[in-house]
Amino acid sequence: MKPYADTNLFTRLYLQLPETPVALRWIEQARRSASSSIPITWLHRMEFTNAVEQHVYAGNSGQVRVTPEQAAMALMSFRDDLSREEFLHTSIIDLHELERQFEELSLRHTAKHGFRTYDLLHVASALLFECDTFWTFDPKALKLAALEGFKIRH
Repeated sequence: MKPYADTNLFTRLYLQLPETPVALRWIEQARRSASSSIPITWLHRMEFTNAVEQHVYAGNSGQVRVTPEQAAMALMSFRDDLSREEFLHTSIIDLHELERQFEELSLRHTAKHGFRTYDLLHVASALLFECDTFWTFDPKALKLAALEGFKIRH
């Protein structure tokens, strides 16, 4: 198994959200099966920071409450895991190749299914890294990954 996870999974892994137990189980299964570590790109790093802060903001309007302190701990844990490279690893992606793959996916699927930019970027990245499994809790990203032949977890 060569997994790819979008940022949606990482927010569940590092914050206490309803899907957190499932995300933890997936990561543990990957560790036990000695599968390759999960690639983390510039997109994950930027999107994760904003996603965590969005959860703090959303908690002010009645959704699952994430405090600024919990957000800071999540960011620190993510960065620590990335620096240890036990199950995550920093991956460089060629932006010209990413743009080419992104455009190909968009032209093939967006008019029919309405996929978002981030979903296309993540699936394009997974294809370029030659991953075979795609992990997310996002239904649109799952659909795109399935259309592209990935094994999906949901």
